[in-house]
Amino acid sequence: MRTTIDLAPDVVAAVEAMQEARQLGRSEAVNELVRAGAAASPSRERFVQRTAAIGIRVDVSNVAAALESLEGPDHR
Repeated sequence: MRTTIDLAPDVVAAVEAMQEARQLGRSEAVNELVRAGAAASPSRERFVQRTAAIGIRVDVSNVAAALESLEGPDHR
C-alpha cells in the first residue's frame, strides 16, 4: 500500500537510524518499527477503584431516590 504520512522528528530519527544500522530502505525500516510497536504489549498498571466508607448504605436500584438521600430533596 502506498500512502503519505507526516512523521515526528523523533520518529524520522528512529527510521534513519534503523536504515543505516540494518541497511534497509525507508519503507522497510518504517514497517519494522511499526511491527515492533504493534507487537509490544503496553505496560499498564491495573486499575483499582478507591472507595471510602461514608457511614450509610445506599440502595442504587432507584437512582433518583439514591441521589435524593445523598444530596437532599432540594438539590436539583
